[in-house]
Amino acid sequence: MEFLQTIETIQAEAADVQRLFNAREDGQGVRQAKGRKNPVYKKRLAEAAKLVADVYNGIRDPYFLREALSTSDFPQLFGDILDRQVLASYREWPRTYQNYVKTATVRDFRTVKRFRVDGGEGRLDEVDEQAAYPGSSLSDDEYGYAVKKHGRRMPFSWETMINDDLDALKDVPERFGRAARRTEEYFATTLWIDANGPHASLYAAGNNNIVTSNPALSIPALQTAMTVLAAQVDAEDEPIVVETVELVVAPALRITARNILNAIQLELTESGGSSDQKLIVENWMRNEVRLSVAPYIPTVASSANGNSTWGLFANPSDRPALEMGFLRGHTEPEVFIKAPNAMRAGGGSVEPMAGDFETDSIEYKVRHVVGGGRMDPKMTVASNGSGS
Repeated sequence: MEFLQTIETIQAEAADVQRLFNAREDGQGVRQAKGRKNPVYKKRLAEAAKLVADVYNGIRDPYFLREALSTSDFPQLFGDILDRQVLASYREWPRTYQNYVKTATVRDFRTVKRFRVDGGEGRLDEVDEQAAYPGSSLSDDEYGYAVKKHGRRMPFSWETMINDDLDALKDVPERFGRAARRTEEYFATTLWIDANGPHASLYAAGNNNIVTSNPALSIPALQTAMTVLAAQVDAEDEPIVVETVELVVAPALRITARNILNAIQLELTESGGSSDQKLIVENWMRNEVRLSVAPYIPTVASSANGNSTWGLFANPSDRPALEMGFLRGHTEPEVFIKAPNAMRAGGGSVEPMAGDFETDSIEYKVRHVVGGGRMDPKMTVASNGSGS
């Protein structure tokens, strides 16, 4: 536990040790090399973490960190510390896409196939005495996608290390972690949003999943959207039961959505007989609709509807409208350090933190592997909020 607490102090005062170093795995990236789970290595890592924490917190002079970085094994330990900090920042960064996108793990970079099979689930036919039972058949739709690498390099100059510019090192893990989470959020948004709002290949007349007249977000508009979603049927014209939905909105609609969902009562006007009737009812939407704010809708969509687009998604665990895949063994961002490629003219290798041969740079890299695709359009409806 002392080791875990030492690592924790480097991240931030509010860091959660379980996010930094959980009991199931020691992490990835530089942590996957042989010996990372060895007790001796953990002890050395704890000592390195304490040194880094003491220098960052002003308890020890930066000289000690620079001297340690010139040894043969400390750069690797320091890379491991950065890797754990990146993982903690990545997990701390807020995310919403998992509320409406199914996540999966894939084996490699080749295109994975996903099938939606329909058939054999319709109402049973009545069978006369000694009559043959009617047959049934299955139909399937195929979808596919491939994961891809995303990453960035972050060089530190030899001069930075000599000048003890610790600020250049301290915020790198947070930046890497935030970049990885933003990559996921942005990619998830591109699966259902394009420049015109709801993605044209997912939301189409043939899929019956466009909210009539593209209304702005309101109580009547939500009622219309849920009616459209509830009217979806499978390949055998059987109703698809949707009990709860995720309301996904652009940031500009956060307040509007919260006001709708958090209202205690709803005032509705219903047509009945020869005149309209005004009804005051308990806000049933509070129990059936959950809110997610997708920050990249305005980024992906045009300025005309980037702030007004919204959509509804059924639970992604059953018939997902969207799926995002992560590479097995590399499901979270990983950090790597560049091995030195120089040697002294008189013979012998140089210390790792002296930098590379060409530029004296000490370089770290973050890598994240993610991909995804559009699945069942019947499980979502959307509006660009234009009213037309």
